[in-house]
Amino acid sequence: MVKIEPFAVERWMDKYETQATHNIAETCCLPVSINDLQNLSTEPQKSPIPLAAKLTYGAIKGSEQLRGLLAHLYSVKTNTPLPIDNVLITTGGIQANFLLHYAIVEPGDHVICHYPTYQQLYSVAESLGAEVSLWKAKEEDNWAVNIKELENLIRPNTKLIILNNPQNPTGAIIPRSALQEIVTIAEQHSIIVHGDEVYRPLFHSISPADTEFPPSLLNLGYKNTVVTSSMSKAYSLAGIRLGWIASRSDDIIERCMNSRDYTTISVSQLDDAVASYALAPQTLHNLLHRNIELAKTNLSLLEKFVESHRWACEWSKPRAGTVAFVKFTKMGRPVDDVVFCRLLIERTGVLFVPGSSCFGRDGDFKGYVRIGFVTETRILQEALQKLGDFLSKDYVNDVPLAS
Repeated sequence: MVKIEPFAVERWMDKYETQATHNIAETCCLPVSINDLQNLSTEPQKSPIPLAAKLTYGAIKGSEQLRGLLAHLYSVKTNTPLPIDNVLITTGGIQANFLLHYAIVEPGDHVICHYPTYQQLYSVAESLGAEVSLWKAKEEDNWAVNIKELENLIRPNTKLIILNNPQNPTGAIIPRSALQEIVTIAEQHSIIVHGDEVYRPLFHSISPADTEFPPSLLNLGYKNTVVTSSMSKAYSLAGIRLGWIASRSDDIIERCMNSRDYTTISVSQLDDAVASYALAPQTLHNLLHRNIELAKTNLSLLEKFVESHRWACEWSKPRAGTVAFVKFTKMGRPVDDVVFCRLLIERTGVLFVPGSSCFGRDGDFKGYVRIGFVTETRILQEALQKLGDFLSKDYVNDVPLAS
């Protein structure tokens, strides 16, 4: 029988998010409605919903329109366009990750996973019988990856390297030069590289003109790369439950398709249509501009808070995505982040995610909390005010140190 660990961050959110008055644990950009999408579009009179369409299973791999839009996005600034048949639409990014690992990971395989990261990216592989080595980024290096450490982790049976770029929960990026080194090493050893790019293209603190701006993994010339993503994070549409798998390897896509036949068969035609509307050029640029500007505005507020409360917290400022990983201490020692987060939700209604229990193994990330800051600016401002009041009144006496 397959055994899999409880999904700690999802359990935490399920337990507390309905109690929150100020949820700044959420990782999606501020959601949009269908009306919002139409207002963002240069063709607002066109409906995202095909009201006359017969609601069959629809296109099994995803509509040609949607897969074509995604293939185009992955083909920008490359000499080899991504074929439309190398995109597979899934029910959310979480299914994309699961199907990919289910399709390619076998008992006895060795997998290397970028860490800290979303628990699914290593727990599914472990449940399938693989041994997983965590490739640990360190905050003292601004959460940068160490290529030499990656080389030391590789074994003869290493099947897969998993990256998360931009990274959850830190908001760090793997820059272009490091990505190219990873791909070169993987190609030398015939290892598949999976990039969870669900927070791409929400780059708020690095410019596309920067020489180290990270391209998609698919743009680096190695066939055995595969990316997953979704409409939930950067595109503000978690409610349509739509994601995708894209690869230059026909074999990887075919294996994922075979696994998918045993799960959802296809995605909702309505979800497919809304995603197509959002990713069309008439809407996409305005939607991303809205979210990047919101991220910049809110990150500035969070940065001011951290800088004015250096006696209690510290961070490596995120460069992309929607989240920050902030460490809370007392007299230089980390606090019990789980107790801290529980007291905060109970007394103020502000919801964080505790780092040690939701992202850490073997005592990692004590004192850390994940903050999702690309929410309504007013909500973030109020949450930070409540947090500041808690720090000044309750924090010193009531929040224990980590054991």
